[in-house]
Amino acid sequence: MEKRFLAPKEIANAMINVGVGKANLKTSAMFYLGILAGAYIGFGGLANTIISQTLGGIDPGLAKFAGAAVFPVGLILVVVAGAELFTGNNLMTLALMNKKITLSQMLKNWGVVWVANLVGSVLLALIVVYTGILDGDAGTKAMAIAEGKASLSPMIMVGRGILCNILVVLAVWIATSSQDVISKLFACWFPIMLFVLCGFEHSVANMYFIPAGMLLGAKVTMGALIKNLLCVTIGNILGGAIIIPGLYHSVYLKDQLVASKQES
Repeated sequence: MEKRFLAPKEIANAMINVGVGKANLKTSAMFYLGILAGAYIGFGGLANTIISQTLGGIDPGLAKFAGAAVFPVGLILVVVAGAELFTGNNLMTLALMNKKITLSQMLKNWGVVWVANLVGSVLLALIVVYTGILDGDAGTKAMAIAEGKASLSPMIMVGRGILCNILVVLAVWIATSSQDVISKLFACWFPIMLFVLCGFEHSVANMYFIPAGMLLGAKVTMGALIKNLLCVTIGNILGGAIIIPGLYHSVYLKDQLVASKQES
């Protein structure tokens, strides 16, 4: 019978290869694919805003779940269509820990992709706002989302960022295990739905949510935007680049690396 998924240790090794591939992308490819990823996550954020506003007056609980249910389209597009997402690329630390890439290669990818994600997210926000998609009550909802995110304390931003990217990289991890498109869709959907439902903070999502709200008139300063993105990014790195990869490396790859050194 054909095997339809990878076991955890096989996923760990596959993620190393993925990290090597990402580290060796041309800078232009990193940037273009990063712009796409920022827009893809923004599409999920836009859908979240619209459906949350539409159902909010009927049943707030249902509205929250429905908003969480549509948001994963962003990561599904990134994983299946192909794009470079900063938070998912935090898993490149596995390749770094196994000495398959250098720190400078990883940081270059992170830096280029983070900026490109911001560009893609803001471009989408501009198009959405200036074409009237968020006019009326949807715009009011978008401003409330932006103001709510910007008003969080730095510690809350970091903490929610940690929890968010634990789930995001686990979605990528499970999707890597999957060997067919339908499995990848479900692998992305459940963890991402969960992080949105719980109210965790995703740096790239906030690159769309907060600028969109600001363009509509939300009372958010540029300083508040920068503070949010920096704090949430730090949290995302702690959760997605250190906690999950570090634990899986210790369990599945550390002995493998030691054995490889002994053989050489």
